[in-house]
Amino acid sequence: MKDELQPAVPRGHEISDDPGRIDVERVHHWLSTDAYWAIGRAREKQESAIRGSLNFGVYEVGSGEQVAYARVVTDGATFAWLCDVYVAPSARGNGLGTALVAAVREHLRPSGLRRLLLATHDAHGVYAKLGFEPLAKPEQYMALLFD
Repeated sequence: MKDELQPAVPRGHEISDDPGRIDVERVHHWLSTDAYWAIGRAREKQESAIRGSLNFGVYEVGSGEQVAYARVVTDGATFAWLCDVYVAPSARGNGLGTALVAAVREHLRPSGLRRLLLATHDAHGVYAKLGFEPLAKPEQYMALLFD
């Protein structure tokens, strides 16, 4: 990630978009056991999602331990979907989630995307302070669910 796009990250942590640094086992465990939107997600499904996405991790400086994750599904030109944003319970409350989402936003900014969407059940305040707003015309959006 370019240094000039790197937002302030809480001391002792760094953010990277290097897919080789993602601790796939840890991310799968977090999401499949503790994230309401991904409970029970199969490991193979998570690996496929990681391969098809732009991935970001937050790591402890020194140990390199991953403490947060986010991924973006995008065409890199017009649209992006921010998903699977997760901060380990032991690392919450230190601004890591905000720094991670800010890093994603700044990483995507130069691409000229028209919109970056996300869905959240309970973190509206985190995203609002980074510029996210409710849909202006939610009646224009639809979803097709494959359950």
